[in-house]
Amino acid sequence: VGFVGLPQPFADAIKLFSKEGAYPMLSNYLMYYFAPIFSLFLALLTWMIYPFITMLFTFNLGILFFLVCTSLGVYTVMVAGWSSNSNYALLGALRAMAQTISYEVSLALILLSFVFLVDSYCLMDFMNLQNYIWFIFLTIPLMLAWFSSCLAETNRTPFDFAEGESELVSGFNVEYSGGGFALIFLAEYASILFMSMLFC
Repeated sequence: VGFVGLPQPFADAIKLFSKEGAYPMLSNYLMYYFAPIFSLFLALLTWMIYPFITMLFTFNLGILFFLVCTSLGVYTVMVAGWSSNSNYALLGALRAMAQTISYEVSLALILLSFVFLVDSYCLMDFMNLQNYIWFIFLTIPLMLAWFSSCLAETNRTPFDFAEGESELVSGFNVEYSGGGFALIFLAEYASILFMSMLFC
């Protein structure tokens, strides 16, 4: 579709958002509706602290802000699974919550090690100190642990217990369709991209 397929994702997004959203009869409608919106809001909120060259928005406690935003993401998963009033969605939400909370501890400790190395919580200082040599070369074992924690935090392939297809269909978002489904996946991929940018 179009020039080398560039408009294809935009056409798919328009088609997905134009579909009618199906709401389960016994669901808690307001919480069911606002959970994906809040999830995307939190994922985009973490992008505020990213150290762009223009220094558009940066503050001294960026690492703590990142940890708080990723911790709040657990509540959106819990509310999305619980409010749909489906056993499969609730089970997927409980699995995702348990995994996210348990791996956030290791993520915070790894980030604390880098904070000790840099002696600052500001991500601009992290960027400025990597002008000549990247931390990935200085702390290879720590980077491997960070990579595996990021995979677990974003529910990627070895750690995708929350969406075990054989028993839970698709996890906590099994009842979502249309715009809500698209917002959940936009939030998920925004957080994956942010974690990848932090890794580099």
